[in-house]
Amino acid sequence: MTTRFRSLDAFRGATVALMIVVNNPGSFRAVYPPLAHADWHGCTPTDLVFPFFLFAVGNALACSMPGLERLPAAELAGKLARRVALIFGLGLLLNAAPFVRWDAQGELAWRSLDTLRLMGVLQRIALAWGAAVLIVRATGQRGVLWWVAGLLLGYWAACVGLGDAADPYSLQGWFGTALDRGLLGTSHLYRGEGVPFDPEGLASTAPAVAQVLLGYWVGERLLRQPLDAQALRWLAGMALGLFAAAFAWQFVMPVNKKLWTSPYVLLSTAWALVLLAGLIFHVEGRGRDGVVLRAAELFGRHALPVYVASGLVPRCQALLRWHDGVNTTGSTRFTNPMDWAWHTVFEPLAADPRQGSLLFALANLAGYWLLALAIDRLVARRRPATSRR
Repeated sequence: MTTRFRSLDAFRGATVALMIVVNNPGSFRAVYPPLAHADWHGCTPTDLVFPFFLFAVGNALACSMPGLERLPAAELAGKLARRVALIFGLGLLLNAAPFVRWDAQGELAWRSLDTLRLMGVLQRIALAWGAAVLIVRATGQRGVLWWVAGLLLGYWAACVGLGDAADPYSLQGWFGTALDRGLLGTSHLYRGEGVPFDPEGLASTAPAVAQVLLGYWVGERLLRQPLDAQALRWLAGMALGLFAAAFAWQFVMPVNKKLWTSPYVLLSTAWALVLLAGLIFHVEGRGRDGVVLRAAELFGRHALPVYVASGLVPRCQALLRWHDGVNTTGSTRFTNPMDWAWHTVFEPLAADPRQGSLLFALANLAGYWLLALAIDRLVARRRPATSRR
């Protein structure tokens, strides 16, 4: 692996690591504000995690696209369909897992597919990546920014033209919910907002495609030039331009992750450029190495299996429950391995429960790092000796 790819692996790995930390606190009622999502409009550091990953997907596409472009149209279509189906299917698997649940009678029962959520993080990645490949194949590097502009401006126009005129960016007024309900079905949408609404729905996937395309465009540019001071100045200048555009745009279209608004795409991409530039300066510029960098690279090389495991493990372990006393209402209280570890080990560690909750998340991160290390060693053993030279 060349040093050029170390920065990309570290960027993608740092994103996965932060995703694990924010998704696995000891208690979601005990988290520091930067580790929580914005309630609606606005942006916290946690709200940058998913767009960072989409940006990294675009960076990786810049590396793989030359090979994809050499494929005949039919072969590319087959490979594209299989890849999209695999990642989308893994997302459905996460939504359905662990397939059974404890019912009110204390018995295991099959989970109903009638209410299975169809969209999610991996589903959005699959669709956005697939659309980006088709766009790049059709238009080449020169057409990418035109597509970015068209997708972001078109999404803005759709929000204004098809949404509630009184407030097109409200939970009830956003046009995309009607589209998702009509195409996906109300029972198959996310319900975490109290009403059927999917933050990874179909309509808001369009600006997510633009995010992947921006990542591709930046990655392709960096592949064609030395990673030197000039490249860092270019990244800094682009970041400043996107910060300025996002700031101006947010006066007429708010920054909102759950709606994946156009200024949110520009703002999160600008921050991604800042982080990527910092990694390039640290790794390629100074030639630094260390435990943290190598750990980030490890997560980056095995981002998909680690992410899938981080979604499956908490749900599956919740089936291993046992009696843990009686609630104030007189009903039996149950616990599971993770709840027990939080309340028994981590919560008592500090007077501020947020500290214990963060330590619990970091312990989870360490566990998934061990999983990534095991995968890495397994892959290394199976790799032909000639490819390791």
